[in-house]
Amino acid sequence: MTNPNPHPLHEAAVAFRALHVPGRPLVLPNAWDTASARIIEEAGAAAVATTSAGLAWDLGTADGDRLDRERALGAVERITAAVRVPVSADIESGYAVDAEGVGDTIRAVLAAGAVGVNIEDALYEGQAPLRPVAEQAERIAAARAAADAAGVPLFVNARIDTYLRGAGKVEETLERAAAFLAAGADGIFVPGAVDPVTVKTLVEGVEGPLNVMVGPGAPSVAELAALGVARISAGSGLAQAAHAVVRRAARELLGEGTYGPLAGGLDYAELNGLLGGGR
Repeated sequence: MTNPNPHPLHEAAVAFRALHVPGRPLVLPNAWDTASARIIEEAGAAAVATTSAGLAWDLGTADGDRLDRERALGAVERITAAVRVPVSADIESGYAVDAEGVGDTIRAVLAAGAVGVNIEDALYEGQAPLRPVAEQAERIAAARAAADAAGVPLFVNARIDTYLRGAGKVEETLERAAAFLAAGADGIFVPGAVDPVTVKTLVEGVEGPLNVMVGPGAPSVAELAALGVARISAGSGLAQAAHAVVRRAARELLGEGTYGPLAGGLDYAELNGLLGGGR
């Protein structure tokens, strides 16, 4: 029976979920503020995903579970209000100490207007690089339950940091992927794995859409599509590139007194209009 009063995000969540097609990947140049989100949308992105690192830096905090839930999701809410396409929020490990808290975060994510999340298994305190599989599965299950209770088919992307944290390779990654999908995750994100042989093995071994993170030296979008990848993210790459321009420009202006890095900047009227005029 059709729900006569679906959640306001239901349609956007269904649309976002449908974008994850192996061999025809969803490409996400990740945003960190309203300006970057609008620019990415205007460039033709089918959805906008946040980068937790870029967002944390924008708010004056280092990445790695140091940002609090309220400030992080306040930024997400501003981004969802600025664009028309679906938004997925990178919520690090869930902005919570336990599974119950992750459920609270998911309810706040929905209130902020996002229809997808990334939840990572990295640990930044203690000796272990990754959260135990069972504990992380419990957190993912709590996220799934909170979204389901709200009536939103939130896309839960389980990020596995085996490669980034030097905590395993294919075997360990597939073990975690199976447990997280069984707990309610919809997709698996393995940043740090871009070697074509590895990516193909992961595509074949993961029973769900595979997300990889790209940057200089990684295979092209077309090559990754041919391997069966369903989602491609830039992570903090765009934010890093933008901040590199700021540093080059500032150093040259304060040093040589010249302005080379400012060449090629967006036109003032164009950017101003993109963020306000005609919307």
